[in-house]
Amino acid sequence: MKKISLSLALILLTLSALAQTWVTDPAHSHLGFTIKHLMISTVSGNFKQFEIKAVTTKADYSDAKIEVSAQIASINTDQEQRDTHLKSADFFDVKEFPTLNFKSTLVKKGKGNLYKLLGNLTMHGITKAVELDLVFEGKVQNPMSKKDIAVFTINGLLKRSDYGIGIKFPAAMVGDEVTLIATAELSPAQ
Repeated sequence: MKKISLSLALILLTLSALAQTWVTDPAHSHLGFTIKHLMISTVSGNFKQFEIKAVTTKADYSDAKIEVSAQIASINTDQEQRDTHLKSADFFDVKEFPTLNFKSTLVKKGKGNLYKLLGNLTMHGITKAVELDLVFEGKVQNPMSKKDIAVFTINGLLKRSDYGIGIKFPAAMVGDEVTLIATAELSPAQ
C-alpha cells in the first residue's frame, strides 16, 4: 500500500512540475467590449489594465486553467465624459468594485482549434457562470525575444443587468447585451 501511495505521489508531483504558466503580453493583447446605444449605434471600449493567465500541462491547452482580471478604473471608450460616468455608481461603481475577475472551471475542446470556455465572472460584486467561445490561434516563437507565444481569442455575450450595472438605464438607451472581445498573446512566465 505504501508503494502505491508513494508511486501516486511521485506521479502527481511529476505532473504538477510539467504545468506551465502563461501570462499576458500587454503590448499585444486586448480586453474589449461593444454595446448598443439607442438600439442602433454601437459603442466600443476596452480595459487598459488587465492580466490574463493560463496554467496548462497539455500542448493544445485543453486542460488550461484561465484567469482574467481587469482594473475597472482603466475603462476606455475614447470619450472621457462617458468613461467618468461608467466609473460612477450609475454603472460600475469603481470605488466599491474596482476589479472584474474571471476564473475558468472547464475548457471544452471542440473541432479543430475551437473551444468552449466555462467559468465564473465576478463583476460589480456579483458572480455568474458564463460560457465563452475560445479560439486557439496558434503557437510560434517570437523572433525578437526567442520566447514561445500562444495566442487566443475569446468572445462572448453578457448581460449588464445580470451584474446590476446601469440598472436605471433601460436597454432602449444603453443596450443590455454586451459583447466581450479579447485577444490574448501569452508567453511563459519567468
